[in-house]
Amino acid sequence: MSEHQKVNGNSKNEQLEQFRSKDEGHTLTTNQGLKVSEDEFSLKAGDRGPTLLEDFHFREKMTHFDHERIPERIVHARGFAAHGEFEVYKSLKEYTKAKFLQDPSVKTPVFVRFSTVAGSRGSAETVRDARGFSTKFYTEEGNYDLVGNNMPVFFIQDAIKFPDLVHALKPEPHNEMPQAASAHDTFWDFIANNQESAHMAMWLMSDRAIPRSFRMMEGFGVHTFRLINEQGKAHFVKFHWKPVLGVHSLVWDEAQKISGADPDFHRRDLWESIEAGNFPEYELGIQLLSEEDEFKFDFDVLDPTKLWPEEDVPVQIVGKMTLNRNVDNVFAETEQVAFHPGHVVPGIDFTNDPLLQGRLFSYTDTQLIRLGGPNFHELPINRPVCPFHNNQRDGYGRQTINQGSVSYHNNSLAKNTPAPATEAEGGYVHYQEKVEGRKVRSRSKSFEDHFSQAKLFWNSMSAPEQTHIIEAYSFELGKVKSKSVRQQVVDMLANVTLELAVPVAEAIGATPPKTGGSEVAQISPALSQANTKKHPNTRKIGVIIGDGFDEDLVMPVLDTLMRAGIQPEIISDKLGFIKGSKGTELEVIHTLSTTDSVLFDAIYAAGGNSEHKKFHKDTAQFLNQAYSHFKPIAVTTENAKLLETAEHRSSPGVIIGDGGEVFAASLVAAITAHRFWERMNE
Repeated sequence: MSEHQKVNGNSKNEQLEQFRSKDEGHTLTTNQGLKVSEDEFSLKAGDRGPTLLEDFHFREKMTHFDHERIPERIVHARGFAAHGEFEVYKSLKEYTKAKFLQDPSVKTPVFVRFSTVAGSRGSAETVRDARGFSTKFYTEEGNYDLVGNNMPVFFIQDAIKFPDLVHALKPEPHNEMPQAASAHDTFWDFIANNQESAHMAMWLMSDRAIPRSFRMMEGFGVHTFRLINEQGKAHFVKFHWKPVLGVHSLVWDEAQKISGADPDFHRRDLWESIEAGNFPEYELGIQLLSEEDEFKFDFDVLDPTKLWPEEDVPVQIVGKMTLNRNVDNVFAETEQVAFHPGHVVPGIDFTNDPLLQGRLFSYTDTQLIRLGGPNFHELPINRPVCPFHNNQRDGYGRQTINQGSVSYHNNSLAKNTPAPATEAEGGYVHYQEKVEGRKVRSRSKSFEDHFSQAKLFWNSMSAPEQTHIIEAYSFELGKVKSKSVRQQVVDMLANVTLELAVPVAEAIGATPPKTGGSEVAQISPALSQANTKKHPNTRKIGVIIGDGFDEDLVMPVLDTLMRAGIQPEIISDKLGFIKGSKGTELEVIHTLSTTDSVLFDAIYAAGGNSEHKKFHKDTAQFLNQAYSHFKPIAVTTENAKLLETAEHRSSPGVIIGDGGEVFAASLVAAITAHRFWERMNE
């Protein structure tokens, strides 16, 4: 190294030194150097009141967070979307003046974006994560966005903590690892030290975090909103999307293998289903609560870490959404779509949920940098179907060519137009809720119980689901390097139930707790996937078959499957066509080397003559992997020997035979059942 290089190198280090900052051990301040007295609670009008705009610390913290990533979304970066339509089953005029919820003859266009939360745009789709489920309704009164997730609760109670949550969840900044995963120290350190997350962590460790398909995934509005009718009467409401195909999940080993076999598994499933005319359907459900019943429960109905048990507040099914058209361009539509919980129509209003209150600021702020300025609403995917007129002008990306000299209100040159509309004319009027209280940074004491609903969730799970939760915590915490963090999480779980805390502690080398556990005994059957709808429609079965197959036996089975809505896909040792013993031809869609057992809901080894040892070896691998993932398996009598043991051949969900009506009907029934958890005990 030359003296010149050395000097310049040292000089560069000296230049950089002034920008290096070690925050540990210092007092928290704003970016202006002002010492902050409270970082847990946003400034509110009373401890259950709305967040105040003058909260400069919240706005600075949230604004900085909203602008931390360019150009992809900070969260929900990995997403896929589709167009569709929504129709209400019956008029909800009794509860809301929103027009799209009143006329069953009207079909409202929608655009739905599904997403993971933690990973980047290039991450895999079957990771353990919450999923976004956001719907844009293009109504005649303007766009309404229902911006939700596939879990009904969230990690935090106040939006001021959202930057902290995501900082902890994202790859750790010193090495940018791990990608799209929560199995690391900072995430679990956050959970252990912010125990309002206990309930959401249970959902994240459950099967809900690894959905089988976007088409088999529930959606929730998460927050408590208000519906307002023409008379001004309000009801609290929670929104639900119920998939017609039921709620189904992957198993963890399967999800990991799919990430390698097909990182685009979920988007491919959605795209191919719509292209094939198997349109995904979701029914809209609402939980309604009169304002008089706001305080009747042992939890706060405004707390976003709490759900309303469906057995206490039934879900009323009020409409259906059908996704029937794929996007034409992923960037122009899926990437540029801008959702915002503040995009509402008359008849839908907000509550003082402090997480919702912060989101009403954050979403618009995020779009300003992500989509290049204030005119993101003019992008085709974001434009309302109804006309819009106001005095907003110019800015990056402006497409509207405004005519005339007037761009202000009040005015006389344009006869004071565009003019505000009265409520009778459809003008949006905020619900006149009475608000009073001192300006404080605090949280209502009614938000303090963090463990009762976590225990409710545990109580409601089936035995296999509880086993999966134990295994999920054991895996995730097993990746945590800090023994202290591992122990802290175990100690937190002890507040939920020792049935969970003790086996997890034993699995990760922590000290098992001896006392603890919530006394909640309530069960909500609606929370368990064991009680979901089961339907064979659109399930995929890999049919492994060779030349010379017996079409008299195989073809009736394939016909029965297709009549049930099941989709057989032919797998063999080479692409092209294979011939049956009587000349029937089947087109091969996959080879054994270009697909994988994990990409199918069931495997059928249908026979045929192949002299290649590798064909039989690969078939055995497909069958036994499907067996290990508790999936249905169908084999000819000859192929039954490819299963590992005699015990496997007699297990639930394994159908052995050479065809016929009983064989085919048994296979359809097995695919409808989805999984055979009895094998867990083998």
